[in-house]
This record gives sequence, C-alpha cells and structure tokens, in this order.
Amino acid sequence: MDKIIEWLLEGPPWVIYRTRLELLGEAEDSPDVAQAREAMLAHPQVQGLVAELAEWPGSLLSSHKSAGHLLHKLIFVADLGLKQGDQGIDIVIDRILKHQANTGPFQVLMNIPPHFGGSGEDVWAWALCDAPLILYALVKFGLGDDPRVQMALEHLLSLVTEHGWPCGVSPELGRFRGPGRKDDPCPYANLVMLKTLALRADWQSLPASQTGAETLLRLWEGRLMLHPYQFYMGTDFCKLKAPLVWYDVLHVADVLTRFPWLCSDPRLITLVDVMREKAGEEGRFTPGSIWTAWKDWDFGQKKEPSRWLTLLAHRIFRRMG
Repeated sequence: MDKIIEWLLEGPPWVIYRTRLELLGEAEDSPDVAQAREAMLAHPQVQGLVAELAEWPGSLLSSHKSAGHLLHKLIFVADLGLKQGDQGIDIVIDRILKHQANTGPFQVLMNIPPHFGGSGEDVWAWALCDAPLILYALVKFGLGDDPRVQMALEHLLSLVTEHGWPCGVSPELGRFRGPGRKDDPCPYANLVMLKTLALRADWQSLPASQTGAETLLRLWEGRLMLHPYQFYMGTDFCKLKAPLVWYDVLHVADVLTRFPWLCSDPRLITLVDVMREKAGEEGRFTPGSIWTAWKDWDFGQKKEPSRWLTLLAHRIFRRMG
C-alpha cells in the first residue's frame, strides 16, 4: 500500500484530497487535507464542472445512461467533496430546491414520447433512477437534515416492496416504465437508493436498506438467470469504469461496501474479487471501459492506470478489511 499511496499523492488535488481522507484516515481539518481541498476547489477542471452546474438542470434528461448529463456531473462533484458554502455550490442547491414535487422528490426536465406512455412534452418530473441521485447530492452537500430533503427521502422509502424498489416514475410521465415485468425490482433504482441510504448510519440500518441490499446480492448470485429490466451482469458489467454513472461492478461494489454489516457476505466477497483480479502492476487499475464525455479526466482513457479509478478500488478493499 505504501507504493500505491505514494503514487496517488502525486496525482491531481482531488485524488490527493480523497486519498488523505479515505485511505490514510486523516482529519478534514488537518493542514495537508485542507491544502489539497483548497487546490481542488481552485483547479480549472473542477471549476468548469461547477460553472456547468450553475445551469441546472441543463438539457433534457433523455437517458439516465447519458454520462455527460448534469445529473452525473452533480454526483461527481458531490463525491469529490464539494459542499454548501463552496463557491458556486449554493447556486446549484437553490436551483435544485426550486423544483420539488408535492410528494417530495426533486425533479429534472424530461420528455417521454407518447409511444412510450408519456405526453411528448417537456415536463418537470422524477423517476427512481434520478430522484435518489439528486437526494444523494443534497445530503453530501450538507442538507441531510433539511425538511425538504427528509420529505423526499420519506416518499422514496415508501415505494420499496418486499423485492426492493421497482421501476417508478412521477405522474407527469404517464404510463412510462422500463422494459420488464411490473413487479420486478429495478437493479439501478435499488443501487441509487442504497447509495443515498448509505450516507447515514441511521439510514443504513433501515429495513428498506436491508431489502435493497439483499435484492442486489441476489441478482449477483443469480446473474446467469436473473435479468430484470434487461440489466445484465456479464462481461460489460465487470469492466471497471469511472465515474460511477451506471450499473456495473465498481458502482455496485462501492455502494454495498458502505454497509459494514454486508462486508462479510460471501456474495459481496465474490463481487469484489472480480475487481481484485483486474489489478495491474503495483496494485494500479486501468479503465476497462470509458465514458467519452469524461475523456479529459485520467479515467477517460484505457491505456494507462488511472489514479482516480485506483483510489475507488482501494477504497472498496479498505472497507472490506
């Protein structure tokens, strides 16, 4: 680990910042951590993301797999560690809070064609594959106790079934739902709900968290036969890819290992072992697949090891002990 840490600390400031916090366990107010954070906030690439997010929600959300959409840039910025009070973030928060459904979830702009059950018009709406992510960002930004955030969480929790979270959308999207049986759990909806619930210890212990986690582990265990809503866990699923946008081995492992009571589960151990086998020289990881929208970042290429990807992997291994 010494060589890996040394290499990571030679990287960009966001890698240095997260490495000191999550691999070295240094305090947020320590001089080295504070220096790395200041450098991260001043970096042109980070400032560029924040400037883009000032236009929230940006373009129509036509596909939740669109890695360049502001939804996923919002999550990445939150994962870097930006928060309320940082330059530009309060503007983003205010724009998000302006569009909250009466039932609680925060909304984005969508347009579902009539042949998919929608109206064909631009509407403010939410689905279980975006509302939990917006909630996640707001909690990471420091709004976890805000009554509006609590209201959104309560509604999303109310949608869980004995099989986990199904495909669910707001009334504005009409009859739209993903391709699959109505009673099936949506793997991605369960993943992003667990991603949010993992942020606080009192949420981690909720029955809904246990149900969602069991759903994902059951799908992994039965991956040769179980493919709800056409989510497969084959070759493409097992390629390491950043940032954490879609349903793949790195994203699932990153979320599930945030629940300490899962880390001894044999099914999770086999999932993480798939990642371990992809380690290169000196424990460094090279992307097996990329999102072209992120080509300017070190994880946006497949030729050289990525410090950010390596950090994400070793963060998972550290949680597993």
